[in-house]
Formats: sequence, C-alpha cells, structure tokens
Amino acid sequence: MAAYPSHLAGSTTGCRWLMLAAEMAGLAGGGRRAEPDPAATGRVCPPRIATRTLGTDAGSVRAARDFTLATLHRWGTAERSHDIAMVVSELVTSALRHALPVPGDTRLRLGLLRPGPSLLCAVADLGKAAPVPRRPGSLAETGRGLHIICTLSDKWGHATTPGDTGKVVWALFTPRPASPSPARYPGRPGRDRGFGNPGI
Repeated sequence: MAAYPSHLAGSTTGCRWLMLAAEMAGLAGGGRRAEPDPAATGRVCPPRIATRTLGTDAGSVRAARDFTLATLHRWGTAERSHDIAMVVSELVTSALRHALPVPGDTRLRLGLLRPGPSLLCAVADLGKAAPVPRRPGSLAETGRGLHIICTLSDKWGHATTPGDTGKVVWALFTPRPASPSPARYPGRPGRDRGFGNPGI
C-alpha cells in the first residue's frame, strides 16, 4: 500500500479501496500532486471520511443519495452537494447494473473522503469489468450514467481493488473559483473616486 500523507494515514484503516481511489485521483501518494497538508499551514484538520455498505436492492440508490446529502450537510459542504449526490446515484446504479455478483457477498461500498478542499466519492463493487462510456440512442433509457459523471465531476476514474477482488469507481470534485464581486456602481461612471469627476 502506498504511503499517504500524515493527515490521511491514521484515519483510513480498513478503507484500502477508498485510499486507492484517493491515490488515483491525485489526492495522495503515487507521485501525484497531493492536497495541501493542513498541518503545514498551522491548521490541524483531520480528513473527513464516511463509508457505508449498501445492499443490491433497488432502494440502495436512494439510500446512497440520502447518506451522501446527510454527510455533506453534517460536514458543512453545501457547494455542489446536489451534483455530488447525483454522481453517487449514477455510480451506485452502474454498479448494480453491471457488477458481477459473487455468491455470498453482493454488497457495494460507498465512500466519501474530504482530505482538504476537494471531495472524493467512490463506489467499490465485486465486478471486474472496466466502466466504458457508451453512446446511447436518442430513445434509450439507459447508458447515460458515465456521461453524467463526466459532466458533473471534475475528474473520474477506476481501479482494481487490492487483492483483485473487484473494482472501485471514483469521482473527484474540486472547489470552484469564486466569481469576482461586481463593481459598486455598475453602469454609473463618476461615482468612484477620481473616475469621470476630476474635481473630487
């Protein structure tokens, strides 16, 4: 297992599949750019991790979405929460539709990881087929899941889980830059100091 930054390593026992997703997303290890270590900036903020095991019944998609929204609310992460919940729904739907069931263990695992300003969501299943975007027909009712994930998230990918026991599909959400604040008096030249009124 890769070595993770100190602010990640202590909180991820038993979540190797989630750490694999974090590494693939560039949040930890693997020589990729990692999230800034909060300890380096003088702020000690342990990563936030939430996981849930899901069944393979139809209610799992709703349970995953509700769990995601509740977790983001608890973390105070309102930005893009509906996009994140939609992507989680699509990840779980895809796993339910395409993952190969294994006798005696057909569970799915959902993980949310917030090591800093970014947020990673990941779904681990027991299937080994790589997810491939398809071009659905105009009247098709399925086949759009990965297109939705690509559109709403900033980055996504997949990897084989440790021990070759299945795969994990993940999506990364990064903070959006703040939009510039509008001028104090838009469309009214001369109100600001020294602009259009040399007598001030």
